[in-house]
Amino acid sequence: MQPFEKLLTEYFAAKDKKIQKQAEQKLWDLYGTKGAVLIMDMSGFSLVTQKYGIVYYLSMIYRMQQITRPTIEKHKGTVVKFVADNVFARFDSAADAINAVIEINHLLDIENAKTPDLWDIQVAAGIDYGNYLLTDELDYFGDVVNKASKLGEDIARGGEILITENAYKSISSPKEYKVEPLEFNISGIKLTTFSVLYKDE
Repeated sequence: MQPFEKLLTEYFAAKDKKIQKQAEQKLWDLYGTKGAVLIMDMSGFSLVTQKYGIVYYLSMIYRMQQITRPTIEKHKGTVVKFVADNVFARFDSAADAINAVIEINHLLDIENAKTPDLWDIQVAAGIDYGNYLLTDELDYFGDVVNKASKLGEDIARGGEILITENAYKSISSPKEYKVEPLEFNISGIKLTTFSVLYKDE
């Protein structure tokens, strides 16, 4: 059993709150970190995949990964994992995450111009900033991961970059970015976000 799973087992099996709290603190001491979480989702592929098949789907995912990984790394980020058509990445700063997605979208626009519309790739992005648990670069967990996932996978449209209020406040020079404030109600909780406006009008 790996240390992370062992500590989770200790937490679950704790006989009192003190022992449980100690196990929780160990988890944060060993695996806790702070930074920006980026989660991207390729848009509109469920229906298209039904029409064109799994090989089409896999080839599109591969093309997307070939663009996103090096661009994320160029902007000081790390790809934590790819899951189907989703990208899970982390950065020290929200600004680096935003800049990476802006460049990814520009590169996708260039690639899309070379191919028929049915091969076009668009990604929706969600970014949050805060504390989370990182397990040996293989996965991450926490409220910031959940919020970034909600924004990137469920709310943002293709080509859109949505960031949380915490992510926006963490940016040292927020005036570098043109943003539009938005509010969403998720399971009864009001979430203030910002849409990063990066395309020339």
